[in-house]
Amino acid sequence: MARVLLTPIGSALADVDAAAEARAASNRERAETLDERRSATALGWGEKYQKRVRDRGKMTAWERVEAIADPGTPIRSLLTFVNYGEIFGGERGRPSPAAGVLTALVSVHGRWCVVIANDNTVASGSWWPRTPEKIIRAQELALRLRLPTLYLVDSSGLFLPEQGRAFPGRTGAGHIFAMNSRLSAAGVPQVAGVFGDCIAGGGYMPIISDKVFMTEAAYMVIAGAALIRGARSQNLSSLDIGGADVHVHLSNCADERAPDDATCVAMIRAEVASMASSAADYYRYGAEPAPPAYDPAEIERIVPTVSSEPYDERQVLARLVDDSLFYEVLPDVGREVVTGVARIGGLWVGLVANHQGLFDHPRQPGRKRAGGVLYREGVAKVATFSRACNDDGLPIIWLQDISGFDIGEEAEKQGLLGYGSSLIYTNSTNETPMISVLLRKASGAGYYAMAGLPYDPIVQLSTPLTRLAVMEGRTLAIGAFRTKLDDNFEILSDDPEERAAVEAGMRGVEARIEADMDPYAAARQMDTDEIVQLGELRGYLECLVGACYQAHGYRRIKNPRIWSLHDLAIVAPGGPS
Repeated sequence: MARVLLTPIGSALADVDAAAEARAASNRERAETLDERRSATALGWGEKYQKRVRDRGKMTAWERVEAIADPGTPIRSLLTFVNYGEIFGGERGRPSPAAGVLTALVSVHGRWCVVIANDNTVASGSWWPRTPEKIIRAQELALRLRLPTLYLVDSSGLFLPEQGRAFPGRTGAGHIFAMNSRLSAAGVPQVAGVFGDCIAGGGYMPIISDKVFMTEAAYMVIAGAALIRGARSQNLSSLDIGGADVHVHLSNCADERAPDDATCVAMIRAEVASMASSAADYYRYGAEPAPPAYDPAEIERIVPTVSSEPYDERQVLARLVDDSLFYEVLPDVGREVVTGVARIGGLWVGLVANHQGLFDHPRQPGRKRAGGVLYREGVAKVATFSRACNDDGLPIIWLQDISGFDIGEEAEKQGLLGYGSSLIYTNSTNETPMISVLLRKASGAGYYAMAGLPYDPIVQLSTPLTRLAVMEGRTLAIGAFRTKLDDNFEILSDDPEERAAVEAGMRGVEARIEADMDPYAAARQMDTDEIVQLGELRGYLECLVGACYQAHGYRRIKNPRIWSLHDLAIVAPGGPS
């Protein structure tokens, strides 16, 4: 079989559909909340601090990132809500919006680059708790996909009142420099622009880069003038100690100087233009990128906000893949999961999506199974499909809406634990890039099995609907108070005071778990990489898939003529004769 036969998937939605419009309205409300929180986070410490930056003749971090990007191209932010809503520094505490650093995928001369930019409106670009972890996570993405990495440095070093939470440990600030070294050892291009304060750790970060540009307002020092004994009596400034005069012409720690921020940004862009071009066009094998046949924004009309309400996941796929064309693999096995191949941005990907609703039991006529659960057949299918994609070098996109694994006597007798272990082993050892999307539910071991964050996807995206937890709040409350309940989960006691205490305890557990399941709580503590609107999923996936295919020669990518996936259709039950 020399080529995959793609067939249309999905259908147009009815123009008049009250249920769809209700879903869209509810999803838009959540999208508006997301936009508002993004905008507030992008302000850093606010307009006062932005004005202070501009009054010094400098650009804000966001202005630098926007200037780096190719005109008219989107900036795909990552880890926007790290530290969201948290206050640091004791009684005189301050927030650290986005942990004081911007991380994003940005197109520069047609090449996807990882950009890491200190937010100079937040405590002069200081590093807060989780700032190092956020930078390291962005560096990991760059290393795994071999993407050029651009550091826009303007950092006064650690936020000292919280140094104990950012300095030591394996994910402390020092690990950033280890990642600098690993990127360099792997041949990943690193370019640094030094735009202002660059003290201590901020000074180390750019040095291993292949090219370092400094503006006239910038300096790099191990310790600033204020910390040097006798600095005041010697009338020294940090510019005197480590400015462009020193590091470009004497120490050779920097390569070129720029008169201002805009010029420095232009020099960085020119440096990226000299790098190898993207391999994505080669790996399209003559195909052209194409939008889906149906508007991706319509996903808001498809996916209900109530986690127990079913929907057609094929309608979602139809709004994510090129031309809404799809090749389903093993469609008659494990129907609780859809597996198949399509193109996104003209590039081949494997897709795994949880089936919702009810479907026929494969061995017991007349009996139904609930979707959003992994049964033996589906687990075996997904493991086989995942191995085949890894062998062929196809990136895998996991669209999660899962309650967990099947439970009960039948599941245990069939050895579901063993089948689940096979899937976990497969996803743990895959070398092909994997991208996880948590559409709604991401519960229990099902979240793990579907390549959740502990299984190292290059990026995990959430939506405003995502609920990430072992189980729902009500279910966990029942489990916590099980000895106080009968078989129908009703409170056993007739004592009014005891009943009231149990009810209050269950409500408290349920409320706490529901709060923990909020997607912003997950994003705050880096349990997910970004929250995106349902209608933005196609754009993010197009960016990420393009990034997966950008670099040449660092991983196996087989041409479609010799895919292992072709064999599955032959050997599977009911395959072609």
